[in-house]
Amino acid sequence: MIVRHTFTPHNNTRLSHLCGPLDAHLRTIEAGLQVSIAHRHEQFKVDGPKAVAMRAMDILQAIYERADRPISPDMVQLMLVGDIGGEEADLPALQTRRTDLKARTPGQAAYLESIASHDISFGIGPAGTGKTYLAVACAVDALERSSVQRIVLTRPAVEAGERLGFLPGDLSQKVDPYLRPLYDALYDLMGHDKVLKAFERNAIEIAPLAFMRGRTLNNAFVILDEAQNTSTEQMKMFLTRIGFGAKAVITGDVSQIDLPKGQLSGLIDAERVLKRVKGISFTRFTSADVVRHPLVARIVDAYDAQGSAALRNRSAVSRRSAQDDE
Repeated sequence: MIVRHTFTPHNNTRLSHLCGPLDAHLRTIEAGLQVSIAHRHEQFKVDGPKAVAMRAMDILQAIYERADRPISPDMVQLMLVGDIGGEEADLPALQTRRTDLKARTPGQAAYLESIASHDISFGIGPAGTGKTYLAVACAVDALERSSVQRIVLTRPAVEAGERLGFLPGDLSQKVDPYLRPLYDALYDLMGHDKVLKAFERNAIEIAPLAFMRGRTLNNAFVILDEAQNTSTEQMKMFLTRIGFGAKAVITGDVSQIDLPKGQLSGLIDAERVLKRVKGISFTRFTSADVVRHPLVARIVDAYDAQGSAALRNRSAVSRRSAQDDE
C-alpha cells in the first residue's frame, strides 16, 4: 500500500531537519520499518504494508512537528520503538541529570513501576532494553531524595569465558573492565564530579559479587547486574544480603550466559523459585523494548528463533530415542 502526505505549512527548514543529512533519517525509518519512502519537496510517499506504512507516516509527522531544530539520530530511533508522541509516562520524574529520562516502551514503564513498588525486582531480557540503565537511574533518584544512604552496584566477574587471573594489574585494575558499564551509567546520570565525590564519602560502592559475602546492606539501593552469570549459591547469597530500608534490583539476559557448560544460572533458578514470593517482582523484556539501533531488535528475534528451533530439534531427537528404546 502507498500512503501519501503533504506537510503543511511548507517549511524548508523543517523539511531539511525531517529528512536529515543526505536523507539519513528517512533511510533509518525505511530500515527500521521495512518500507520505502520517496519525497518531492513537501510531498511524501510511503510504500509498504498498510499498518506499517501508516506508522511510518505518523513518525514522519511527529518528526516534522519537532523539526524547528535539527533532529538527532537517537530521537528517530526512539520513535521507531514507540515513543512517537513524546508523551511523558504516568510515572514520577526521576531526579537525575538526564531531564529527558523516561520509560520509552510499555515494558520499561512496567519495570519502573515494579521497582518503585517492590523491595526486590528482577529485570530479565535482551541487550538494549535499558534494564541496567533504568535501575541505576532509580538508584540515583533514591539517593538524591535521601530514600537510601548509599548505592551498591555489583556484577559477577565472569564474562565471555575469560578469567580475571589472565588480566594485567592488581585486583582493582582486573575487575574494573567488568564494572565499567556501571561507572558509565553513573557518570551519565550524575555527572563525573558528583560521582567522584559520592565515592569519596562512600555514598556509592561498586564491587564484584564475591565481595558481598558476609555483609548486611541496610538503607541501600543494591543492583546486581549481569545476574545470568551467577551460580545458584551466589544468587541466594546476594538476595540474603538485603537489610532494613534496602531495595534491590537484579538484571540479566538469560540468552547470554557465560557460566561453564552444564552449570545452572542463578537467575534462571531464582525466577523458578521466587516467582510466587510476595514482595518480589519479575519484569520480562522482549525485542519490542529494545531502544538501540533497530537492527538490534531483529538480531534478538533471529537468535530467539534459532534457539527455539534448536530446542524443538532436541525434543524431537529425545522423543525418537525414547521410542527406539521401547
